[in-house]
Amino acid sequence: MLKIPGTIPILALLCATGTPAIASATTYYVDSVRGNDQYAGTSQTQPWQSLARVNAFPLRPGDQVLLATGSAWKEPLTISRSGRASAPIVVTAAGDGPRPRIDVGDLSPHGVAVMNAEYVTISGLEVTNDAPTPAQRFGVLVSAQDRGVTRGIRISDMYIHDVRGTNDRKDNGGIVFRATGQKRATRFQDLRIERNIVWRVDRSGIAGISDRVTFLNWFPSEDVVIRDNYVEDIGGDGIVPRGTDGALIEHNIVKGAGSRAPGYSAGIWQWSTDNSLIQLNEAAYTRTRYDGQGFDSDFNSRRTTFLYNYSHDNAGGFLLICSPKRNDTDNLGNRGTIARFNVSRNDGTRIFQLSGHVSDALVEKNVVHVGKGLDVQMVVATDWDGWARDVRFRDNIFNVAGTARYGSESGRSGPDYLIRAGFAPAEHVRFNGNVYRGRHIDLPDDADGQFSATYVEQPADWQIPVFDPARPDGFSDFLIQHRSWMLSMLQRELQATVTLKQPQRISIFETRR
Repeated sequence: MLKIPGTIPILALLCATGTPAIASATTYYVDSVRGNDQYAGTSQTQPWQSLARVNAFPLRPGDQVLLATGSAWKEPLTISRSGRASAPIVVTAAGDGPRPRIDVGDLSPHGVAVMNAEYVTISGLEVTNDAPTPAQRFGVLVSAQDRGVTRGIRISDMYIHDVRGTNDRKDNGGIVFRATGQKRATRFQDLRIERNIVWRVDRSGIAGISDRVTFLNWFPSEDVVIRDNYVEDIGGDGIVPRGTDGALIEHNIVKGAGSRAPGYSAGIWQWSTDNSLIQLNEAAYTRTRYDGQGFDSDFNSRRTTFLYNYSHDNAGGFLLICSPKRNDTDNLGNRGTIARFNVSRNDGTRIFQLSGHVSDALVEKNVVHVGKGLDVQMVVATDWDGWARDVRFRDNIFNVAGTARYGSESGRSGPDYLIRAGFAPAEHVRFNGNVYRGRHIDLPDDADGQFSATYVEQPADWQIPVFDPARPDGFSDFLIQHRSWMLSMLQRELQATVTLKQPQRISIFETRR
């Protein structure tokens, strides 16, 4: 039986996705060593040789393209034909041995692309896109333009590394899904980006792009799932969906975001979205302090939820909630962010930052550990064309072995904020029932709070499973171990059972306003 390296048999994959046998479907074989483009390509003994042959061929719904393990190409793979819901076009690896490798270097902007096509599955490949100088480059690009609703795309089990994009723009990097259309509003429906390794890329690890995100031009992608991905050593942002409603960003690991890009970057965040659910992720070692948080709820967004995440050792802190001033064209501010049941440990600079036009936010039942020797701003309100209003901090535990400060911006020093006591001119930043252990300076009023002037960090298991992206073969086992450790740690820290949620989309009766 044909195998996908490190995963499951191809027959089992098709059965698991509910894909029935298609009488007219054909399997095509491609082998860079033994192939010949003059062959029929329909048997293992007479495979095609080039990806150009695949790109030009009129694939039909249900067709499979099996790339031989051990093969390598210096040319892109571009799929521009559509399958059907019951018969996707599948491109994957076959055989035992190293993943098929696509290394386009300076020859193509993308290594793999799905262009104006739907019901396409790409999996099991290795992709690089390196070059001597930066330019707009992609490992994998999923692009839909002027085609309405584009459905059923799957990008999974890919090993994407060394993509030398430009750090001057966010819309390039490891995996980018882009929906644009000046002639016809375009969005994705049922898009899955799962179990991929994205390593050493610029500027973005996994990013969404949309041009229909304003008040008068709102056409969000729906049923977008970004799950079980490992993203490390990223020039700018780790994972950033944009222009979505009800996106699920679950159990991803992002390490070393903000490593090279100038300007502002964070680990996992969203922008111009509704109802994003960001849960069970690890964000760590974000390097910049221009933002530099593990997580961020950004502008022109409503009802973003951060649930059961682990943030640690990020230079800029744990969570940024931010927006410039609301206007009547393209920004409704940031409304209704919820951060609940998260754990932050040894994050630096700013643990919670409220920047600009933020309203109706709830931060509750999180556990924060500030390590010995760290001096952080636990909660700081800052100016971005305005100030926060109506933010509640409730039932959080602040364990501080170093120093924690509270207040509002009084000035800037590069990426850092100078602060003064009190949150004005931010309004209605309220605290209730929080636990404050250790050294806290300029504490807010909290009538039901619990206070202890001393705190010594207690021994606990913080040895989270680690993964070496230079050795991708053990990735499936790592994901299982990592999820198990996360659930165990969260239950210990929160003293409660972990119950994951499902995202909800906006009601058809509610418009953006």
